[in-house]
Amino acid sequence: MISALWKSFRPSQWVKNLIVFAGLIFSRHFARGDDVLRSVAAFAVFCALASAVYLFNDVHDRDSDRAHPQKRQRPIAAGTLPVSVALIAAALLVTVGVLGAWYLGSPFLLAVLIYLLLNAAYSVALKRVPIIDVMIVALGFVVRAVAGAEAISVAISPWLIVCTLLLALFLGFGKRRWELVALGDEALSHRAALAGYSPHLLDQLIAVTTASTVVAYALYTLSAETQAKFGTDQLIWTLPFVLFGVFRYLYLIHGEQKGGNPTSALLRDGPMLVNTILWLLTFLVIISRQ
Repeated sequence: MISALWKSFRPSQWVKNLIVFAGLIFSRHFARGDDVLRSVAAFAVFCALASAVYLFNDVHDRDSDRAHPQKRQRPIAAGTLPVSVALIAAALLVTVGVLGAWYLGSPFLLAVLIYLLLNAAYSVALKRVPIIDVMIVALGFVVRAVAGAEAISVAISPWLIVCTLLLALFLGFGKRRWELVALGDEALSHRAALAGYSPHLLDQLIAVTTASTVVAYALYTLSAETQAKFGTDQLIWTLPFVLFGVFRYLYLIHGEQKGGNPTSALLRDGPMLVNTILWLLTFLVIISRQ
């Protein structure tokens, strides 16, 4: 049962919560011990809450999951994790997460509550509505990025919000396209919202968000506000890594029929992982020299 519970926590998905460190990195507070600890605490809070959301979602969808060839293996759908245990664990995780959020301050707590409300609305109804489903997921990333900034009391840059939203939309629509094409006849049993999508529509949405993401990041590196904040105009040299990351994900979707799990693509695709590390190191080196 412990193994089933841990599997239902989906720890591999916790990497999505690393976005809470964006405020720490872009504010250059990564050398401040207290802020680092608060950011780590914020990350832990969202990991607990994300696992609680997964548990609630699996309980809510257990009947439909049993009819799905892959989802039927999830512990709750398979019956290896009792519903009562899952709900108790989820309630405990939410309690711990909310208490941790309260400790980190009212603005962070508010962001956490918004995150929980978004996920509740998504699980109950909005995940079945095309386009809205991806937008809600993308907003979840924005909320986490904003919460990370609030945890260490730094100003929230509009660029952080815009770039996070566009990147999350790009990844989300890319994932939907992979699901629609790769799963074939099983697509609708996997995700009801896929009934409202077509490959052509998703290609259009991906094209828009691809261009918007790259342009937004380029404008961020070139903006007077950014150059004044970091004291350098050299951040444009990080743009090639962003371009490669976007192109690589598109290649995984269209060329290798992968991309159904952006988290897996980031962690298991060698070129993508190396590119992400190089982007981060280049960014840190450029801003540390000032």
